[in-house]
Amino acid sequence: EAGCRERESPNCCTGRNNECFEYTKRKTVCYCDTYCQKTGDCCEDYQRVCQISAIDCVVGLWGPWSPCTSSCGVGSTERSRQVLVPPRNGGTPCPDLKQRRGCFGNNAICSTAKVAKILPDFFKRNFKDPWRRPHMLMKEEKAYCVYLRVKQASAACKLKLWSAHLVRERLVCVECQSDAMSKSDRCGGDGLQSSTFWAAASVPGCHGSWMREASSERCRCPPYSVLFV
Repeated sequence: EAGCRERESPNCCTGRNNECFEYTKRKTVCYCDTYCQKTGDCCEDYQRVCQISAIDCVVGLWGPWSPCTSSCGVGSTERSRQVLVPPRNGGTPCPDLKQRRGCFGNNAICSTAKVAKILPDFFKRNFKDPWRRPHMLMKEEKAYCVYLRVKQASAACKLKLWSAHLVRERLVCVECQSDAMSKSDRCGGDGLQSSTFWAAASVPGCHGSWMREASSERCRCPPYSVLFV
């Protein structure tokens, strides 16, 4: 009798598998995959061979949720489970092995860390105003650069062309100009602390974290960089 029993191992297959076929007595093609029950082209002995010997997938319990990907603000967390018994001979396929959900990081450092406000560099005030006094012109010339490695960026950053470049692990040059300096001649959230968070002033919901790698006094960042506000 031709059919699933005559197939080389495995006799039966899960899901839709066009290679999981055999020939009937009339030399026509019949299938031994789970999908054949929907298409009505199972081999005559499919129920007897595949359903009896079918082994359903068995999975373990869900593991714990992972830490939130964002220490401060919106992030994501996931959990997983393992396959204990894989499906065989047309048994029920395994369900999802991973789950992901949103989370909101509220680390203790969030309340103390300074958040840097940034804008694209085309906001630079490089025009010359004849009414400005000399000491104001001198102050405008003061600037320094900070090179920061982006660690997290929210999905909203993709909404604007300039903020879409703020992706994970990208090194960004951020310029601190005199207008954004405090009394200490530094820009808030410039990465001098161990952890620094940033937010795009012109893109609602765009925020993340970065780590300082280097800084340079009295420099200018290259085009298409960002500014401290």
